[in-house]
Amino acid sequence: MTTIRLLTAFALGIGLAAGGYWTSQQSLWPSGLLLAPPAVAAERPALYYRDPSGAPFWSAGPKKDSNGRDYLPVYDEDEAPSEPAKPKQQADSARKILYYRNPMGLPDTSPIPKKDPMGMNYVPVYEGDDTDDSAVKLSPGKIQRTGVKSVPVERRAISVSIRAPGTVQLDERRVSVIAMRSESFVQKVADVTTGTRVKAGQPLMEIYSSAIAAAAAEYLSTINSKIVGGIESYGRGSRQRLTNLDVPEPVIAAMEKSHVAPVTVQWSAPRDGIVLERNAVEGMRANPGDVLFRIADISLVWALIDVAERDLGSIAVGQPVAIRARSFPGRTFSGKIAVIYPQVNRDTRTARVRVELVNPDFALLPDMYVDADIDTADAAPVLAVADSSVLDTGTRQVVLVDKSEGRYEPREVKLGRRGGGYIEVRDGLSAGEAVVTSANFLIDAESNLKAALKSFSEADAPRATVPSSDMNGMKNKGDQQ
Repeated sequence: MTTIRLLTAFALGIGLAAGGYWTSQQSLWPSGLLLAPPAVAAERPALYYRDPSGAPFWSAGPKKDSNGRDYLPVYDEDEAPSEPAKPKQQADSARKILYYRNPMGLPDTSPIPKKDPMGMNYVPVYEGDDTDDSAVKLSPGKIQRTGVKSVPVERRAISVSIRAPGTVQLDERRVSVIAMRSESFVQKVADVTTGTRVKAGQPLMEIYSSAIAAAAAEYLSTINSKIVGGIESYGRGSRQRLTNLDVPEPVIAAMEKSHVAPVTVQWSAPRDGIVLERNAVEGMRANPGDVLFRIADISLVWALIDVAERDLGSIAVGQPVAIRARSFPGRTFSGKIAVIYPQVNRDTRTARVRVELVNPDFALLPDMYVDADIDTADAAPVLAVADSSVLDTGTRQVVLVDKSEGRYEPREVKLGRRGGGYIEVRDGLSAGEAVVTSANFLIDAESNLKAALKSFSEADAPRATVPSSDMNGMKNKGDQQ
């Protein structure tokens, strides 16, 4: 033990002597050869530089303002070197200590100074660092690093577009079928094939029917008869028989004018359209009910859209719809919802919606695939926030309200429609309040940690009422152990 004390005293004496020698040599050393003092520790890297006048201007690197003054650096601890920093102990002594938290971040607090099992002191939490409104406070440096951005809440029209696939179908009211009502024979067929566009009244074929020939002869005999009384009613019956056999009206009118029954009857197109089906062949026999021609007018077509069941509450008859055919990229056909079919497909969980489309150039063809955009936007503006502002846990939706000065408050909201990158807020916010639109997950994580610590501190509140004498006794007992 004596040897250790002698060695310590010897080392201390050598250090003092060396220090005195260095001091004396400094005064004797030539000014030109005076050694530079030890280098000061490297300055901390600046986060960014702010305007020296306090204006809201910043720069990523050193810069001068219009008056030639240097921008002031802002460091991680948010202390500019040009401004004298207040000593931390002096600043902390001026604030009230609320409680002490575990130094390892565990959910454990204490109303008095305390050590954890590792011997580390509990960290004091001062008034202002913790608030009762669950707000999270971030330093300007952390806000700059994480890129936190806030946007005021505004009223705007929510544009909600429902997209659904579909196909083009014929208008059922614009399809005509030519079929015989009696046994007939096709004598001649015009130069008309499937896909040919025809006009109303254009000849399609000539047929011979014994039933039609007999009805025509009977009608002409009543017209040429000289018998007086009952002839008019008898003639009307004969003419009606020709009509029942579906003889075209122009053929009957020609018979009345010429008083000659034709051997064959010419059949014409009943409407403008496209020949979808041709089954007539020269010389064939057509039985009653056989379809010889099917003609459709496609100047107006239907788009049958399959809308998901969840979107049925957002659509209504009369809403505008934009149709895009996959065969014509970049072209849009406009229409309106005409019918919402009252049935949901049990397999696909979709409902069919009919949209009527004008097709003047016959570009849309039956069974063509299309995509529909149904605009369900309401003209009335509503309170809305960007969709990136909402933190959705599935059971609750939260936004972070910017309370200024680096304080952010989590607030639960009730949402409405979504569309166009915005979400309607029905309850929880007011117009003009600023909400965080980016880096909100980081703030939410800190808010959840703070809420957990606060809940544990409230659970430990009854232990904070233990008298100080008992606490001292417990502390002394712990020290003895």
